[in-house]
Amino acid sequence: MIFGTQFTGNVPAGQTRRWFTHSWNASWNVVWVMIPTNPPVDGPAQIEWKIQNTRQAPGLVKWFIEVRNVTNVPVDFQARYAILNA
Repeated sequence: MIFGTQFTGNVPAGQTRRWFTHSWNASWNVVWVMIPTNPPVDGPAQIEWKIQNTRQAPGLVKWFIEVRNVTNVPVDFQARYAILNA
């Protein structure tokens, strides 16, 4: 397996933002997870996320990552991935 951080982002309070990352090998099985980094909160969830993709070329995939901030303050996060079959 290969693990990494693709990007960092920020979502304003109560808002939803969308990012994309392109040219991923279409044969890879990729899992995405969003990890809040700031502010630290020992309580209910800070963010929710949705993952979608498209085949951008015969051997490539483009991933769309939508992150929703469910708090009343801005939240920073990391978009992390795991390639399960690399």
